[in-house]
Amino acid sequence: MIKRKYMRTRQLKPGMRIDQSVVDRLGRNLVARGSILDEYVIESLLKLGVMNVYIQEGEIDPEEEKLVISPEAQKNIEKLHTSDRSKVKLSNSVRERVAHGIQYIYSNAEAHDLSEATSSITNDLLDAIDSNDAIAIDINELKTSDEYTFKHSVDVATISMILAKQQGLSRKDIYEIGVAGLLHDVGKTRVPIDILNKPGRLDDKEFEVMKQHTVFGYRMVKDKPDFNEAISLAVLQHHEKINGRGYPLGANENQITPYAKILSVADIYDALVTERPYKQAFSQRDAVEMIMSMTGELDMSAMKSFLESMILYPVGSIVDLCNGEKAKVVRNNPHYILRPTVVGLQTGKVYDLGDDLNCANIIIL
Repeated sequence: MIKRKYMRTRQLKPGMRIDQSVVDRLGRNLVARGSILDEYVIESLLKLGVMNVYIQEGEIDPEEEKLVISPEAQKNIEKLHTSDRSKVKLSNSVRERVAHGIQYIYSNAEAHDLSEATSSITNDLLDAIDSNDAIAIDINELKTSDEYTFKHSVDVATISMILAKQQGLSRKDIYEIGVAGLLHDVGKTRVPIDILNKPGRLDDKEFEVMKQHTVFGYRMVKDKPDFNEAISLAVLQHHEKINGRGYPLGANENQITPYAKILSVADIYDALVTERPYKQAFSQRDAVEMIMSMTGELDMSAMKSFLESMILYPVGSIVDLCNGEKAKVVRNNPHYILRPTVVGLQTGKVYDLGDDLNCANIIIL
């Protein structure tokens, strides 16, 4: 069994396996999770100011459980199978263009053609949404980069565009919120690398510096003629909360721009489900439940659009039920994101987790 151990970098030994990624200020992977450490890498981590990291201990159990589907289960699976709502899909060529484009943006944040590069990516994402009239998101399908900052920016832009579409916003608004999503963390290019890469919790002073990335980003885009005030304010306010306890301004609900309210939900969710040097990724289920618990902080309209857009358990996926049975997802309900209809693989029993009161005590683990 693999265990995670937190160690001082000076105590690392060659041959240890790192259990986190280490990135530079542009979000580029310097050391990938799972890499075997040697003297050079350990010394490089020290030079970067990375004083603590997580390492892996133990071995992975190679034995995999085989799935057996009974005839009765197969019959019900075929009978009840209902395809998921249209999801955003990126072709390989679009992924490649988006990956190169977002890397260019964050590597050349001060470039005069920043708006041109941003526009190109946003149009690619908009075309991908339009191509199959996508109204839903499966976060696992948005794999544009292995580098956190780049992937996160594309994820937030795409999720936000779908939420905007769910809310019935205009094509112009959907485009602009995509631009804001791509640029929402561009101010992190001005945050010291030792703070960006710190594997542990930031202290109060470091967190105050990190919070300035919203102001840095705002200043970087506000005077560019192709970025209007709505886009610039969304970059500035994407960490504001409707209860006035966000940053950098402590703005209240009426002072936060609509784009920022949407970006905030997308940003929090994607950050929760993504591994970082200082934390493990939350499961998608746990992340959704955390979003649902933030009714006093997040805009209800944006949250509702989010819950109706996300596909947590894609049709065809295998899940574990609390009664010990494995089941296959056959139908999703956009109003009950955590409770799809599933069929037990051995018993063939149908569990309508969203609408059947007899299944009220059955949950997906």
